[in-house]
Amino acid sequence: MARFLLIESHDPFATDDGGHFCGLAASLARAANQVTLFLTQAGVLAARAGEHTFWFAALAREGVEVLADGRSLRERGIAGSRLSPGVKPTSIDTAVDRLAEGRKTLRH
Repeated sequence: MARFLLIESHDPFATDDGGHFCGLAASLARAANQVTLFLTQAGVLAARAGEHTFWFAALAREGVEVLADGRSLRERGIAGSRLSPGVKPTSIDTAVDRLAEGRKTLRH
């Protein structure tokens, strides 16, 4: 089993790539890998409840850990209570910890 860290920093409303990146995370998890999707910068916009909740529900079913950078959330006025189910607010330190574990990392 490989371990992956996928970092999404793009606005999900600017391109269709965000959905493809979530699909990649789900595919990696289905292949018995440990996957964390870390939303940062404009990527946290997708984490709001009601926006792309279906993405995160599908990822949760596949066992993907979805984290949202707390600083990026605060900068955009998104409270933790407004996040889609399954998305956990955290600090950038958590992503750094995942990198230090030696995870294979992809950034979009």
